[in-house]
Amino acid sequence: MIEVSHLTKRYGGRTAVEDLTFTVESGTVYGFLGPNGAGKSTTMNILAGCLAATEGKVTVDGHDIFDEPIQAKRRVGYLPEQPPLYLDMTVREYLSFVARAKGVKIPDLEKQLERVIAVTGTAEVADRLISNLSKGFRQRVGIAQALLGDPAVIILDEPTVGLDPLQIVEIRRLIRSLGKDHTVILSTHILGEVQTVCDRVLMIHKGHLVASGTPAELEEQFAGKITYHIRVKAGSLEAREALEAVPGVLSVEETENSDGRCALEVSVSDAGEGMDERLSFALSDKRIPVLRLEREQASLEDVFLALTKEADDQMEKEKSGKKTGKGGRRP
Repeated sequence: MIEVSHLTKRYGGRTAVEDLTFTVESGTVYGFLGPNGAGKSTTMNILAGCLAATEGKVTVDGHDIFDEPIQAKRRVGYLPEQPPLYLDMTVREYLSFVARAKGVKIPDLEKQLERVIAVTGTAEVADRLISNLSKGFRQRVGIAQALLGDPAVIILDEPTVGLDPLQIVEIRRLIRSLGKDHTVILSTHILGEVQTVCDRVLMIHKGHLVASGTPAELEEQFAGKITYHIRVKAGSLEAREALEAVPGVLSVEETENSDGRCALEVSVSDAGEGMDERLSFALSDKRIPVLRLEREQASLEDVFLALTKEADDQMEKEKSGKKTGKGGRRP
């Protein structure tokens, strides 16, 4: 649906986005994940046709966003971080105005209004002034205007920022429902939001794409080893021998030993179905009392922190290399 190739955006001497290349497939909810200042909003503004790029190419459903802006923009509905609302209008008046601005034909206008009002759950406030609405309902109205014209792609920039917990749950539920009929791109810096809402993740850091895939794929690919923390009432040698005999155990390290109790860190190659039981049974077969058994696996947050640190280290290395020359020695 969307093809982004070598996209770069510079503001004077500052590079906000550098050499981004990725593909957005139809009928999928994408999480555009990154800390504040990573370049998410800049990229989304370019995808929506609101901002020109310095370099690169973007196509939406086969239409170049720069060479065929009208055709491309017709296929995109956009909610910026600050919804473009007219506070002195009622919800219905505002949506009618936006629909006409988008070129919705008069015979279809009322049908479109009723559809987006129903989808976004704004029927109860349709005749109220936008200035009198809560932030949660204003976000819903902003999403409603993005849906007008029935675009194939919906782009939402930080749609849950500033909302209370109940409003966040409601907006996330709405976004999931939109993913049934649209391709959705959601920018956020909240990792839990990605895991709750998104089918795929694009991680961006300092204008660079550092990883992409499903949340599960990224955790599996970058999480590293799975570790069990076990505390037993026994000598460490006896416990280690029992655990090392379990298929799938890579290593057993002693982390504490006192008063006839020891703590062990067990690394395994596969923590699939039954690993917890296999470790527990191996100890019980040796009549070793288990005081604690906890599994630890890197979360999406751990993956993101590791990837951003890796990207920072690589950029610093490249920067240092440029200063000293290719050979690492000053000229």
